[in-house]
Amino acid sequence: MKFNTRLIHGGYSEDPATGAVSTPIYRSSTFHQHILGGEPKWEYARTGNPTRASLEKLIAELEGGVAGFAFASGSAAIHAVFSMFSSGDHFVVGSDVYGGTFRLINKVLKRFGMEFTVVDMQNLAAVEAAIQTNTKAIYLETPTNPLLQIADIEAIAKIAKAHGVKTVVDNTFATPYNQNSLQLGADVVVHSATKYLGGHSDVVAGLAVTNDEAIAKQLAFLQNSIGSVLGPDDSWLLQRGIKTLGARMRVHHENAQAIVDFLVNDPRVDRVLYPGLPDFPGHEIAAKQMKHFGAIVSFELKEGLSTKQFVENLKLIDLAESLGGIESLIEVPAVMTHGSIPREIRLKNGIKDELIRLSVGIEDEEDLLADLKQALDQL
Repeated sequence: MKFNTRLIHGGYSEDPATGAVSTPIYRSSTFHQHILGGEPKWEYARTGNPTRASLEKLIAELEGGVAGFAFASGSAAIHAVFSMFSSGDHFVVGSDVYGGTFRLINKVLKRFGMEFTVVDMQNLAAVEAAIQTNTKAIYLETPTNPLLQIADIEAIAKIAKAHGVKTVVDNTFATPYNQNSLQLGADVVVHSATKYLGGHSDVVAGLAVTNDEAIAKQLAFLQNSIGSVLGPDDSWLLQRGIKTLGARMRVHHENAQAIVDFLVNDPRVDRVLYPGLPDFPGHEIAAKQMKHFGAIVSFELKEGLSTKQFVENLKLIDLAESLGGIESLIEVPAVMTHGSIPREIRLKNGIKDELIRLSVGIEDEEDLLADLKQALDQL
């Protein structure tokens, strides 16, 4: 099946018990076992739930992995992946990662003796130079949040394999619709499924997928042991959202391109960051490993114009954290999503106080452009 067909008919697209084309929500916390000491398919809902299993099979198929795992949030999925490792293990991490990932690393994982070296993933020489004898994995996002930097997954995975370490890719911004990191050499892919996969700003969830059977066994053990699993209701919502991913992404992309064209030609905008721009660093790599360039646009206004006034002037586009929903959302990373990162580190990594991140929704293109224009006209 082609990708858009797999979105709808992949996984368990029919309930084996009833023939229902929408997987039922199985809310039971436990399951009747007919044989004492046997090996029942279902025993306890933390260990496995039919609704969650349907979602996990679907995301594994979409990412081309052997197994998928659903968690209570994207952060929980990331934490589970790092939990495969031990105190004293070292990791090479991208400099432009989600603020919540930065917080998890610096406020939680370092307390348990894990070691991290932060590098610019666009610099392959720096990535390889950062690998130590105790390095276990390279962790990266591409495109990154919020600077949309592009890392060459295939090249980094080759470096990792040459040194006997794993590659973990956060594929939230790209989604499996645009990018298949496992096929490019990654060992694990993680998602904040709250974003594009859910698509409707009504569920918080995380996913992890691997194409390595040994890693799959580890993640299954950790998912059950740590217990930060996705509940059946949210599993059903997320699976429903995934079914329309292809249709939504096509409109997201069209609207994003129209907004990029508007912003680069507006004299009040100083800089636009978008992988689809020919002069954007990493454009050629993005064109090679992505089907489309995504629907996140970051930009800065001309010096002297108020970022605060601009975002508060918007009437249609919501000032809110998160991204990837059907509604357009705008935020200021330094104050919102990346506020947990110390200012000096933010500035060093290129996240200025004036940076604006726009998650382009699927509203009518003309309405979005009109809202941006009226907000700029008031400055």
